[in-house]
Amino acid sequence: MSDTISPDKIVSLPQPTAGPKYKRVADTIHSAIRSGDLRAGDKLPPVRELAWSLGITPGTVARAYTLLTNAGHAVAEVGRGTFVAHPNARIAQTPRDREYVSVPVQDGKLSLFSPQLPDLGQVALIRDAFARIGETAPERLLHYPTRDAYRPLREAAVHWLRNTPLGSIEESDVVIVHGAQNGLSVILQAILRGARPTVLVEDMAYPGFRRSADLLRADVVGVPSDEHGLLPDALAEIARRTGAQVLCTSPDVHNPTLICTPSERRDAIADVCRSLDLQIIEDNCYRRTDILAPSYRILAPERTWHLTSISKVLTPALRIGFATAPRGRGPDLRQIAEHGFFGIAQPLAEVAEQILTAPETDEIMQSIRLRMAEYVRVAVNALGTYRLTWHEDVPFLWLPLPQGWRGAAFCRAAEARGVQIRSADEFALRDGRAPHAVRIAVNAQVPLDRFESAMLQLRDLLGHPPEQISV
Repeated sequence: MSDTISPDKIVSLPQPTAGPKYKRVADTIHSAIRSGDLRAGDKLPPVRELAWSLGITPGTVARAYTLLTNAGHAVAEVGRGTFVAHPNARIAQTPRDREYVSVPVQDGKLSLFSPQLPDLGQVALIRDAFARIGETAPERLLHYPTRDAYRPLREAAVHWLRNTPLGSIEESDVVIVHGAQNGLSVILQAILRGARPTVLVEDMAYPGFRRSADLLRADVVGVPSDEHGLLPDALAEIARRTGAQVLCTSPDVHNPTLICTPSERRDAIADVCRSLDLQIIEDNCYRRTDILAPSYRILAPERTWHLTSISKVLTPALRIGFATAPRGRGPDLRQIAEHGFFGIAQPLAEVAEQILTAPETDEIMQSIRLRMAEYVRVAVNALGTYRLTWHEDVPFLWLPLPQGWRGAAFCRAAEARGVQIRSADEFALRDGRAPHAVRIAVNAQVPLDRFESAMLQLRDLLGHPPEQISV
C-alpha cells in the first residue's frame, strides 16, 4: 500500500523563492522526487490539507498538482488521490500534440448545426480536475454549499475575463450559472416586471433569446438592423411603442450573421437605452480576440448584464457560464439563482475553478482557436466565390444563397448529401421574415478532409439550384 505523505514533510522541504506560488510548490515536489525524498507510488497530501499547511489557497495547490501530472511526475487517480509517478511513466503530451476526439458521423450525416471543438488538451484537464475532487473533505460532499464556497470560482471567472473589455468587475458582480442559456433566464427574471413584459432582440437573433422570453411569458419584438447592427432610431421607436424593458444583443459576434457593431453605433445604442431606461443583456459567448470596440458594460455600466460561458472556447459539456450584473445588482442576480436552483453543484464548481486557473488553459484555448481557424479557412476556400461572411475567430459561417435557392430547400438538399446545416428561418422571429441564407458551423471533431468534402458538396449544390423554387 502506498504511503501518504504528510503535509508537514512538504512544508519542511527547501522551497524556491521566485516565481508564481503554484510553480514553487510544483518545483519543490519535483525536486524531492529527483532527490529520492519522495518515492514512486507515494501519495501526495490532499489538496486542502497541503493548502492549509502552506497557508495558500486550494486552487494554488491544485494548479501545482496539475503541473506535475501534465509533466508526468505525478499521476491522478479518480477517487484515490495524486501519486508520485514511476520513472518509466509516459510523459504527458503537450496540448498541441494531442489527438482529436473522433466523433462518428450519425446515420451517414455530418452535423454542422452547432460548433464542435477538438480535444487539444481540455479533456485531460477536465479528467484531472475530476480526479482531484476525490480528495475533497467528506463533509463538502454532504452539505449544501454556502455562498462563500463559490467565491474561488467567481474570482477565477474574473481572471478568465481579464482580456475582455468589460471595465472593472468584482467577484461579487458574477453569478455562476449552468451555461449561458440558463444565465439568460436568470438575468431576465432579475429584470422583467409586470404581467406581460416585452423583450427586444435583433430581427434575426439567437433563438435562445426567444425561448427564455417565452418561458417568462414575455413578448419578443424584433428590431431592424443593417450591416453595422441594430438601427438606433428604430430601436428608440419600437421601445417607446412597446414599453420594452430589456434589449438582448450580441454586438461582438451577431449570431447568425457575424455582424460586429462598431464603436459609433454602440455609443448611439447605449444612448437610446439610457434615455428610455432599457436594460441591456450583452451576449458574448463567441469571444473574438481582436475586438477593440468598448462593451456595453463599459458604455452603460449601470444597466448592462454581461453573459458568457466556456462552451465555445473549452467545452459545452460542463454547462458552466458566467452572468455578470451591473454594479450593485449582483445580490439581485444571486438571489434569483439561489431561489431557482441553489447554485451549481459544489464539486462542479471546484472542477471549473481548477480548469480556469490551470496554467495551461490559455494555451489550450489558443490551440483550439487556431485549429478551428484551419476549418474556417477550408470552408472559405471552398465557398468563397459566394457572398460568404466569416471570421477566423468565429466557429460558424453565414452564407446568403444565390438566386434559385430558398433556405429550407437548400438545407434539405444538403442533408440528402449527408450534411446538416441551419436555415436562416431558425433565427427569425415567428412573425418575421428570414433571408434566403444558411448558417454553417465548424465541426472540428472530424478529420479536416471530411469537413472539406462536406464544403465541396455544398459548393456543388450552390451551383445547381432546382429548376422550380420550393419552400
